[in-house]
Amino acid sequence: MNSKAMDEFEALLKESFEIDTPEEGTVVKGKVIAIESGQAIIDVGYKMEGRIDIKEFADPGEAPRSAVGDFVEVFLDRVENARGEAQISREKARREEAWDRLEKAYESETRVDGAIFGRVKGGFTVDLGGAVAFLPGSQVDVRPVRDAGPLMGMKQPFQILKMDRRRGNIVVSRRAILEESRAEQRAEVIGNLTEGQTVDGVVKNITEYGAFVDLGGVDGLLHVTDMAWRRVNHPSEILNIGETVKVQVIKINKDTHRISLGMKQLQSDPWDAVEKLYALGTLHKGRVTNITDYGAFVELEAGVEGLVHVSEMSWTKKNVHPGKIVSTSQEVDVMVLEIDSVKRRVSLGLKQTQRNPWEVFAETHPVGSQIEGEVKNITEFGLFVGLDGDIDGMVHLSDLSWDQRGEDAIQSYRKGDTVTAAVIEVDVEKERISLSVKALGADNFSEAVDGVKRGEIITVAVSAIEEGGVEVEYNGAKSFIRRSDLARDRADQRPERFNVGDKIDVRVTAVDPKTRKLGLSIKAREIAEEKEAVEQYGSSDSGASLGDILGAALKGDKA
Repeated sequence: MNSKAMDEFEALLKESFEIDTPEEGTVVKGKVIAIESGQAIIDVGYKMEGRIDIKEFADPGEAPRSAVGDFVEVFLDRVENARGEAQISREKARREEAWDRLEKAYESETRVDGAIFGRVKGGFTVDLGGAVAFLPGSQVDVRPVRDAGPLMGMKQPFQILKMDRRRGNIVVSRRAILEESRAEQRAEVIGNLTEGQTVDGVVKNITEYGAFVDLGGVDGLLHVTDMAWRRVNHPSEILNIGETVKVQVIKINKDTHRISLGMKQLQSDPWDAVEKLYALGTLHKGRVTNITDYGAFVELEAGVEGLVHVSEMSWTKKNVHPGKIVSTSQEVDVMVLEIDSVKRRVSLGLKQTQRNPWEVFAETHPVGSQIEGEVKNITEFGLFVGLDGDIDGMVHLSDLSWDQRGEDAIQSYRKGDTVTAAVIEVDVEKERISLSVKALGADNFSEAVDGVKRGEIITVAVSAIEEGGVEVEYNGAKSFIRRSDLARDRADQRPERFNVGDKIDVRVTAVDPKTRKLGLSIKAREIAEEKEAVEQYGSSDSGASLGDILGAALKGDKA
């Protein structure tokens, strides 16, 4: 054989070896020639055979499929192992095959089939037909799943969110598939609904503000205010989860696919007859349903509530929280004060069902009548006295005593003392009752000075000598003459020239019922007498001396 022929033979032999002997680490085709002891014996060509466990032939969520004569692709790990057989793996072949297939699906954003087969931290493992992917817990369902047991091993579609072949990482989502199908189903159901339509639904979930009702693949919100015409504190009062209810479609938002539902719209509106049943000024019984800082809501009938404002709750209890006057569920008598059908409001009064205590007091206690009560409060301007009907009357400082200043007289009173007083005024509109303690006693001053007029000369008795003047008494009423009024001449303006018991004539310069004092002056009397003498006996300007005039006046007095 020449050299040329030798070269050709070697090339053919090398080509033959390359073709006939598969390379380790590659995927090769083989044929199942026998199944024994749970293993499939596979001929991979050129007198090479290998064994693979039958379970490696199972697709996700399905039983293993393998029969004699089947052609399969396997991964050749080693051409010959210790037993003289080829070391092959169906699983590794499927993995390589799967990665190629999954990369195409990821690029085209198409779904892939797989089965959840294990639980790991933060989620689950999924077999995607040879490749293992991670399913985060948040991507299992549209709502949190407490028990993933029923989902394990079940063949189902997944969406690939992320994949990295070099690192062997694949992240998938089941939730994305559900949301997509749910959106399609939702759009279909919503397309068949119209506003105003009455449909049956199943209560799926209950919250504080309402309930979600399943209308056959799509949820609608039944707000608590649309459940009944009456006040509903919590939806659980009238609904149970799983209950079938008849609802009306109130509104459909085409953009957000949100559906608003109502139950009360299928019932007659009690407000249609409110004005006829609850005329202004009429009395009705009601039940307190809610209490706020500004008043209490009273249910007159199912669906019709009125507000008793805090100002209409009590004649006497002012600035008190409504909860101190009424309690929830209490039955009360109320009067209709106002109806606004447009705003669906009824204003009610609680105090109007009882008589105005000031009116009752005015009828039973005319001016001048006597009352007895306890001192409730003492202020800088008087006493507040508790009266019948839980109302107060006031004794002003000026009405406490005839003889003392009000500021002094009030010092003798204490909270809780019982006082007797006379009614001097009742103002029903202003809710004010004026009382007087001093009206029950004699007015000594008025009696003493009765008939005394300004300018008159009266005789008083000296009762005390003081540095600034003298104290005098007239019919039991005391007054004070200041030093400057004791005489016309400064030299005689000395208090010590008088003695207690002396009788002196004085001129009245003032009668003051407020201060309960007489203004008295000896000086004014002397000046007045001098003026009178001058007028009667001549003027000093005409040549007569003042001594002559006064002497003549004195002679005239003696005559």
